[in-house]
Amino acid sequence: QVHVVESGGGLVQPGGSLRLSCAASGLTFSRCAMSWYRQAPGKERELVAAIPSAGGSTNYADSVKGRFTISRDNAKNTVYLQMNSLKPGDTAVYYCNLDYRSPFGVRSVYWGQGTRVTVSS
Repeated sequence: QVHVVESGGGLVQPGGSLRLSCAASGLTFSRCAMSWYRQAPGKERELVAAIPSAGGSTNYADSVKGRFTISRDNAKNTVYLQMNSLKPGDTAVYYCNLDYRSPFGVRSVYWGQGTRVTVSS
């Protein structure tokens, strides 16, 4: 059974930093492309950052470029989202997304339960 658990959310002042973590188990993590999404109250869920299964090239939403960094540690089955220079507009529930490809090419997608980030003074 696949488990996806996010952690690291909380309340932070504008300009502050947080690091989110997403740990996965029950599958071969190195076969997963990983992404972070967020959903603010009254808004649709949006892609924040993505990193391919082997690491390397990353993608970011324009709104977070230069402030957020996605990384992964395949030895720890964990993906991270370092968030710096946080703004009130970053307030949302952040979700981890796993896009798994089996050796036979079968695709499966998994979501974490979300971790809340609140940026406020």
